[in-house]
Amino acid sequence: MLGWVLVTTLMGWFRVIERFVPYIALGLLLFIGIKMIVECLRGGEEKEARRLTVPILLMQAVATSIDALSVGFTLAAYELPSALTASIIIGAVTFVICLLGLWIGKRFGSVFKHAEVVGGIILILIGIEIFVKNVFFA
Repeated sequence: MLGWVLVTTLMGWFRVIERFVPYIALGLLLFIGIKMIVECLRGGEEKEARRLTVPILLMQAVATSIDALSVGFTLAAYELPSALTASIIIGAVTFVICLLGLWIGKRFGSVFKHAEVVGGIILILIGIEIFVKNVFFA
């Protein structure tokens, strides 16, 4: 919904920024994905559970919301009721998938010692998908 509001209210400014969104998404998701992989593979000692700090939560929120923001940009052509309906559906599906990811991570994270590597690879692939879709197929 934020993407829709941004586009409909700041259309001229958006045209300047729109072309950079895939690059920003790729950069953020590559950075976070590589960081996750390196931290997982570095050192052999048992790691304590990380504390969730506000900066970590904000970085993860921005990284995982980039794709939703780009979808919001595509909803700019919709009227407000349709854009709101689409946003609610997208938000609900995202919420369910996040819960599923938490459940899978909690269930199998202790069994699979390199679960962070898988998470990092997934973030990198999402970044590449956003980039390729928006740069080469837009």
